[in-house]
Amino acid sequence: MSTRRVCSVSATNRRCQISQSINQFWPLLGALTGEPLAELPYAERLVRLLSHRIGVWDVLGACVREGSLDSNIRHPQANDFVRLKALAPELQRVGFNGGTSGRFAQQFAAAGYETVVLPSSSPAHAARNFAQKLELWRALLSQSRP
Repeated sequence: MSTRRVCSVSATNRRCQISQSINQFWPLLGALTGEPLAELPYAERLVRLLSHRIGVWDVLGACVREGSLDSNIRHPQANDFVRLKALAPELQRVGFNGGTSGRFAQQFAAAGYETVVLPSSSPAHAARNFAQKLELWRALLSQSRP
C-alpha cells in the first residue's frame, strides 16, 4: 500500500487520469457539454471543459489504498481548499463523483459552495445505467438541484 492521489490503479499508471474505457466519467461530461471528451487527449479534455466553465479537481489530495476500489480508501486527506479558492475564485458549485468523495461535501458547503453529490461514474456503481446517471449529473449545470 502507498499514499497517493485517489485514482484507480490503471488510471494511476496513466498519470492519475480517469481514463478507463469502462468508467463513465468522460462520457457523462461529454454528454453534458456536447463535446467528444472520451475521444480526446487528456489535456484537450480539460481545455474543452474549461470552455464550458467546468473544472476537474481531486477532492482527495492523498490517501492509502490497495487496488482501485473506493471502498479500499484509508486515511483520506482532503485536497487544499485554500488553493482551490485561489485557483477558481468564481467557483460556486462543486460536484462530487460518488459517495466516497461526497463525504467532503459538508466541508465545501461550510466554505460557501453549493454542493451536488452525484452517482459514481465507476463501473462498480451499477445500480444506475448511463441514462439514469446522466439525468442526475445534469444537476451540475442546472440552477436548481433535482
